[in-house]
Amino acid sequence: MRCLSGPGSAKPLRADARRNRARLLEAAEQVFAEKGIGASTEEIARQAGVGIGTVFRHFPTKEALLKAVFLGRLARLGEEAAALAESQEPGPAFFAFFTHAVDQSSAKSVLVDALEAAGVNVEAAVSEVAGQLDAVIGGLLANAQRVGAVRADIGADELKALLVGASRAVEQAGVDPGTRARTLAVLLDGLRPPAASRPPA
Repeated sequence: MRCLSGPGSAKPLRADARRNRARLLEAAEQVFAEKGIGASTEEIARQAGVGIGTVFRHFPTKEALLKAVFLGRLARLGEEAAALAESQEPGPAFFAFFTHAVDQSSAKSVLVDALEAAGVNVEAAVSEVAGQLDAVIGGLLANAQRVGAVRADIGADELKALLVGASRAVEQAGVDPGTRARTLAVLLDGLRPPAASRPPA
């Protein structure tokens, strides 16, 4: 499985620096999830068990840290998509990825909003990782269409639009798990071919 890496990763870090950076990103994910993106870098440093100077050596601004967290999420999403493609049949792999991506969308939307509010060009910042992610997702889609699990008239642009729309729809469904699950089920049904054209079970 190919590991997706973000921009700026050409210069290798020392082993201890790599560990500190990974620890900081893990701590940031946890702190932001628990306290929101308004949490301070000092809290993240404490959670990671490092000094605040270490935070700023790796991430000179909070926006740089937010961007790194967001890039990490995208990279993991691509790795998870690739793992699904290797471990499951094409149809189940595609629908498992779609469901997982929708489940993860709220946290990513918060990060995007924060970066845009800080004046960061998110599209440019994530271009390398996004390109790799698009390729993996495109493979999932093509494989699912090849076996008749997904309707043939869905392309990459439609899939992106549907992922965004599904994420918004599930958010609007509220916190009730049953309502969210039924909303997503309706959307997933729309991705499948009409019953008359589906291959026999």
